[in-house]
Parts: sequence; C-alpha cells; structure tokens
Amino acid sequence: MAIDNLTIPIIVSAALVDSINPCVLGVLIFLLAFMTSAFRSRTRMLLGGLFYSLVVYVTYLALGLGILRITVSIGVSTAFYWVAALVAIAAGLFEIKDFFWYGKGFSLQMIPGASERIKYYTSRIAAIQENRPGLSLLFIGLLGVFVVLVELPCTGAPYFAVLALLAKGAYADAVPFLLLYNFIFVLPLLAVVAVAYFGTSSEQMEEWRKRHRGLMRLVIGTFLIALGVFMLYSIQGF
Repeated sequence: MAIDNLTIPIIVSAALVDSINPCVLGVLIFLLAFMTSAFRSRTRMLLGGLFYSLVVYVTYLALGLGILRITVSIGVSTAFYWVAALVAIAAGLFEIKDFFWYGKGFSLQMIPGASERIKYYTSRIAAIQENRPGLSLLFIGLLGVFVVLVELPCTGAPYFAVLALLAKGAYADAVPFLLLYNFIFVLPLLAVVAVAYFGTSSEQMEEWRKRHRGLMRLVIGTFLIALGVFMLYSIQGF
C-alpha cells in the first residue's frame, strides 16, 4: 500500500479514535483538577493545560517520526505492517470486551504503577509551585512526556497502525500526515482545557468520562478491528 492510497478519512478517524481514549482524558482531567488547586488561578491553569497539550503533541509526534524513520531506514516496513495489523485487531477485541465487562480480566491500561507516579510527581510540582512558580510549568511539561510514554499500552494501537501504513511510502511524504494526526489527537485535550477554564468542574468532567468510558471503548475497539482487517486485506497490494 502506498501513501497515495492512504486517505485523509483514515488519518482523521484514527486520530479521533486515539484521542477519545479514557486513559488520555482521565489523566488530563486529574491534572486540570490539580492545577486548579495548586495554581489558584484559572489563567495559570489554562496556561498549564495548553502547555501540557503542546508537550503531548510534540512528544507524540517525535515518537511517531522516530519509529517511522527507523522502520523505513532498516527496511522492516512489511513486518511492522503485519505486526501493527494484528495488534490493532487484538487491541480492538480487548476494548470491546471492556464495553461489556469493564475492568474485568485483562484491559489495555497505562504501565503498572504509572498512576501512583503521576500523583507523586504532581505533589512535587505543587511543592515547587509554592517556592518557584516559574519552574512549575517546566515540570508540567516533563510530566507530559512521562504520561505519553506510560499511556502507550493504552493508546498506542491506532498510532502504530497508522505508522505502519505510512511506512509503506517515502518518509518525507508521511510527515504531513503525522502532523495532521497529532493535531487532531490533541484537539479533545484542548477542548477539555477550555471547558475547565470556562467553569466546568473536574468532578463533572470525570463523572462524564466514567459514564461514557464503556461507549468510548466500544467505538475504539470497533474501529481498531476494522482497521486491522483492512490492513490485512490490503497486503496483496504491497
């Protein structure tokens, strides 16, 4: 499959599916609640949320560019394609399982212990905020890098599938697609930041997330299975 055959709807759909993952939204809602309390200012909370979203964008983009460069350079794009397609289908099945039996058995989630580390790091950022407010945003950025990495088991399947599709073409041709993908990926994060800034409490947003997380898993799982099957079906077009 060449990049020419990779349509914009696939990129947009995969990015949206990736962005509505309960893992991503849950961590952001927690961080917004923390920043509202620690900074005692909606403006600083807004700046912190926007900076966090920017760091997520840059980190996710850099990760994708790195994987793509390595895949293209060492010539393993076909093997990567097979693996990504099978991972997408397997991840989709686990996501759909959580629609019916949320939290029972194996689930796609952050690396074990990551939630505790995030809470610890935010407590350290709160201490820094008291003494050196200017440094607190820097550490929120570093936390954003950490969160992207520990969330990969929960969020990575759509991204890896898109990277595998892009790896069938030239590296330079794939870059604009990755820029678009990651822009769409952070849009829901920006929306959550805006909603928090204009007065919706983190408790209300977390209640909404929990109420709809099963449905989000179903949408993600259905899309991943369809994408994985499409990838396997298109293999003869290599």
